[in-house]
Amino acid sequence: MEVSPMPSPFPGMDPYLEQAVFWSSFHSRLIVAIADVIEPQLSSQYYVEVETRTYQSDDSDDSLLIGVPDAVIFASKSDITSEQLTDNSSVATQSRPELVILPMPVSVNERYLEVREMVTDDVVTVIELLSPKNKRAGDGRTAYEKKRRAILGSATNLIELDLLRAGKPMEIRGMQSTTAYRILVSRSHQRPAAELYRVSLQQQLPTFPIPLKLNQVEPLVNLQEVFNGVYERARYATRIDYHQPVPSPALSKQDEQWVKALLSPIRVI
Repeated sequence: MEVSPMPSPFPGMDPYLEQAVFWSSFHSRLIVAIADVIEPQLSSQYYVEVETRTYQSDDSDDSLLIGVPDAVIFASKSDITSEQLTDNSSVATQSRPELVILPMPVSVNERYLEVREMVTDDVVTVIELLSPKNKRAGDGRTAYEKKRRAILGSATNLIELDLLRAGKPMEIRGMQSTTAYRILVSRSHQRPAAELYRVSLQQQLPTFPIPLKLNQVEPLVNLQEVFNGVYERARYATRIDYHQPVPSPALSKQDEQWVKALLSPIRVI
């Protein structure tokens, strides 16, 4: 008998998916699912492309690369032993070399979406789903900030989805307060003004527009519906251990009590 996939116990974003072991596949699934929602709403003037940004990183935090199929580690550990590094014919007074490990570059690929004009192939809108490396100091953040500045200085619209509580948020001025998650909609003709959807852990994910050229109908993305579909198709309900604490960063006291009550029916099983 086939069992129907279970929905997430959380009304909006599931913080357990922020774990490194799930995030990479979730990121890929969600970005493609968003493209699939946008495509049928576009006129024949546009199309959506899944693009990949590649950069070299020497980030030593291997936890960020767990479950990342797009991260190719050129070399991380050496199989050479200290005996192989030592010349046994050396005189006794010569110091023996110590085996050390060097930081090696990692090729990291990050997927994002572009809405392009069919005839000219011009990029009209870029849709980014931030990764952990974008939100912490290092090559990933530097590469993304450079691209972000270029987009904001151009005629291209930008959608920026931040579904990670950890790390340093991208610079946004005039934000009244911080929340767990953020969706930024930046229309090129309205800059420096932009629309910010602030979402708490206890809220559903919003429906947001995809800006195109001026005065054209904007497709809508119901992010909660898209998330629900990804969650169920990936069968995360059977893969996530909700008996474990919510992954870092630590929750506020209010959210901690809310999560405890929310997950109590699951945790008694």
